[in-house]
Amino acid sequence: MNEELIFRPMRRYKQQLPEEECVAILKEAYRGFLSVVGEGGYPYTIPINFVYKEGHLYFHCALEGHKMDALKECDKACFTVIGEPVQEPNDWWYHVKSVVCRGRISLIEDRDEHLNKLMLLGSKYFPEGYDLAHDIRKNGPKAALLDFRIEHMSGKQVREK
Repeated sequence: MNEELIFRPMRRYKQQLPEEECVAILKEAYRGFLSVVGEGGYPYTIPINFVYKEGHLYFHCALEGHKMDALKECDKACFTVIGEPVQEPNDWWYHVKSVVCRGRISLIEDRDEHLNKLMLLGSKYFPEGYDLAHDIRKNGPKAALLDFRIEHMSGKQVREK
């Protein structure tokens, strides 16, 4: 299918960020918001830790719950991050960059890939010197690991005023 038929072009195209800048924001952002189709067709959005790598976002979560139930019904999802606001000298307003990703989520079931991606995720959040490998061996089997394959990504710079 043609991407333009599925995803609308950005209306305010002059504020659109290039893909490289979107990727940089995804790599730097601490947390984002994952939206799935929840019960009764209502959106279900949660703040969640993540890591970006080569067109994919990875999340860990509980093995069961609202998010997992929703993903069993529909694998389509949206993920949004907002970069740190920047205030120019002598201005009261902020400049904010955001990235919106749309794609599909699958559960990583391969044990080696599961452990590998948990290490990738953990290395983003755990402090240097922490025995991450031990923690993952002990607690990794208790966590689900989700792979969000990005199908469409757009970024925008907003100058609030």
